[in-house]
Amino acid sequence: MAAVPLGFDIDAPRWDQSTFTGRLRHFLNITDPRTALVPERELDRAREVVAGCRAGLVPPGSSREQLLYAKKLYDSAFHPDSGEKMNLIGRMSFQVPGGMALTGCMLQFYRTVPAVVFWQWVNQSFNAIVNYTNRNAASPISLAQIGVAYVTATGTALATAVGLNLYTKRAPPLLARWVPFAAVAAANCVNIPMMRQQEIINGVTVTDEDNNELGRSRRAAVKGIAQVVVSRITMAAPGMIILPVIMERLEKFPFMQRIRVLHAPLQVLLCGGFLLFMVPAACALFPQRCSLALASLEPEVRDSIVAKHGDKVPYVYFNKGL
Repeated sequence: MAAVPLGFDIDAPRWDQSTFTGRLRHFLNITDPRTALVPERELDRAREVVAGCRAGLVPPGSSREQLLYAKKLYDSAFHPDSGEKMNLIGRMSFQVPGGMALTGCMLQFYRTVPAVVFWQWVNQSFNAIVNYTNRNAASPISLAQIGVAYVTATGTALATAVGLNLYTKRAPPLLARWVPFAAVAAANCVNIPMMRQQEIINGVTVTDEDNNELGRSRRAAVKGIAQVVVSRITMAAPGMIILPVIMERLEKFPFMQRIRVLHAPLQVLLCGGFLLFMVPAACALFPQRCSLALASLEPEVRDSIVAKHGDKVPYVYFNKGL
């Protein structure tokens, strides 16, 4: 093994995480859908390189670019809290291929109740895996709580989708095309808080600027989860709102009426185009290492921190998840 290049810190952000542009470049890097195709053995090798680099040792001849690529693979596949390898479906790098297929199908097959029920159920099953995978791992959740969260979110999505589908039968066709987005937005408002309920009940670990643990805060959990809900809805919005307008106009052309069988693949591809940008953009809306003013914490947590540290900790920090 060789020594780490002088002045190189593998955990230091490559881009300024206090700005949207910096966070966007960061998430464009780690949500790259190509990393979802990387073999497991290469991901494990990347983890070993990152661990060695943190210990001050790297494979002989390793260039800065090779170390940064190993960190990219590590960040794309391993949980930032636990360091455990995330399941493929739950990784943000899988959001483009997984999301484009599901979104395209929801937008294409929205006319009949059975189709609405099936695709909303599949989508919420996918979302449940993503939400569980990207939770704050310091707050464990039981199988019973996962089941309740899944059933509640799926029920919300189905009720919204079926109800609006029936309501818009006599409405303009475009309104009916927007029903899937309404269902997805409503379900996100339920699925994410339910899947991460332990964080709200028990709080999340908050630290000072140097990552020293200070306690657990429920208010921090609520702030983090609320930001994730906004990010997920934003992630889906452009494709599910703009694409129906595009398809509504395209389907009036004679050539589109002759190739109806290709409408679904076309919508899937167009959804992929939206998600390629919207996945990293939505993740970048808020810093992953979220902050909260000391004055905004619960009184007992705030008093405990003040008693130990005085006025040296104006803000606390925590991982909001994705």
